[in-house]
Amino acid sequence: MLLLALPAFAKPESLAPLAEKISPSVVNITTSTVVAGQTGPQGIVPDGSPFEDFFRDFQERNRDGDRPRRSSALGSGFVISEDGYVVTNNHVIEGADEILIEFFSGQELKATLIGTDPNTDIALLKVEADEPLPFVSFGDSDLARVGDWVIAMGNPLGQGFSVSAGIVSARNRALSGTYDDYIQTDAAINRGNSGGPLFNMDGDVIGVNTAILSPNGGSIGIGFSMASNVVTRVVDQLKEFGETRRGWLGVRIQDVTDDVAEAMGMEKASGALVTDVPEGPAKEAGMLAGDVIINFDGDDVADTRALVRRVGNTAIGKAVRVVVFRDGKTQTLLVTLGRREEAESAVPAAMDAPSEGATETEMLGLKLSTLTDEFREQLGLGDDMDGLVVVDVDPASEAYEKGLRAGDLITEAGQQKISDIKGLEERVEATKEAGRKSLLLLVRRAGDPRFVALSLEE
Repeated sequence: MLLLALPAFAKPESLAPLAEKISPSVVNITTSTVVAGQTGPQGIVPDGSPFEDFFRDFQERNRDGDRPRRSSALGSGFVISEDGYVVTNNHVIEGADEILIEFFSGQELKATLIGTDPNTDIALLKVEADEPLPFVSFGDSDLARVGDWVIAMGNPLGQGFSVSAGIVSARNRALSGTYDDYIQTDAAINRGNSGGPLFNMDGDVIGVNTAILSPNGGSIGIGFSMASNVVTRVVDQLKEFGETRRGWLGVRIQDVTDDVAEAMGMEKASGALVTDVPEGPAKEAGMLAGDVIINFDGDDVADTRALVRRVGNTAIGKAVRVVVFRDGKTQTLLVTLGRREEAESAVPAAMDAPSEGATETEMLGLKLSTLTDEFREQLGLGDDMDGLVVVDVDPASEAYEKGLRAGDLITEAGQQKISDIKGLEERVEATKEAGRKSLLLLVRRAGDPRFVALSLEE
């Protein structure tokens, strides 16, 4: 029998020296919040009831239960400068009236809130101490490789200072936020670890422990730490301005899928497809809906997530060159970035039956109608808006699968504006004659636009 020796992987004999070195910079965070008193139902009895006196006496004895009371929460954090700046998660201190920092030595200090960024769930605190505080430095999270050893420190489940070890399980994880860039680790992270540091073997912070994936609330080896290269930019802005200041391009975008790329005549599905250009920097620079942003400030754009992060990390007021794909060729625009604004959208209710005077057709799995005054009123559209209203969608159609619903307004087909059935039919024929298999539609829902490519093959 042939026996093969398994290769031995090098690992430190003990993590104790490293833990001893960095522990003094890790802190426990206790927050205190005033909450309203008990608001539950009170005993109610009819006047003259034999129990009236009993309930009155009972309520008098328990009147203290109606008074405001304090609620506490626990989390973790770490000191990043000798003058007392502390980083933690926003959700650890959100809504707190009082924040208390406990050091590894047992020393306790009150902290003031410098600023927060809910988008990355980061908060910056400040404590005043009589002497310089031990602190840790940020490392370059981009250098972390899957398989590297890491240490998580914090206050899991309120049990006090604790150390756990594991490896980097994955990189560049996105959970739900626009600027997400999480390091996934199997180092044990539990409730109370939030805001604590994730260290590499050099003792540098490469992540802030933020979330876990768990069916029962406890660690199952899937934890997420916001990458330090995201955190450092946020912290620098919070320290300087007390808030974040991200670049704003001023466009609404969506990813370029294979069918959208084919419908637009692109060689590959990459870049960010512009669905709308409201008043802002991009509009002033001449950007149009239907442009595909393929390069931003010298860097190729892989998808919308990459563009949003790249724009957000660019200085406000900087003039950047943006390369777009338009009408089968590239064009370079010079855009002076503004400050990012949030956009919210809502989904309208399904449409009522069209009025008798409406012109209708059925194609591409859609029942379409011209835009009548009745539809304008239902959709809240002005007289300057034209297009075809989706009255109904075949549940078995590709259109339904791709999210089209009754109440949507189709304003463009094949990157040309349409206002009637004839215009749509002409765009379908032109697309077929060009040898393309899909038709690109610009669909608006409550003013929020997106492109959808529907197959023309029967």
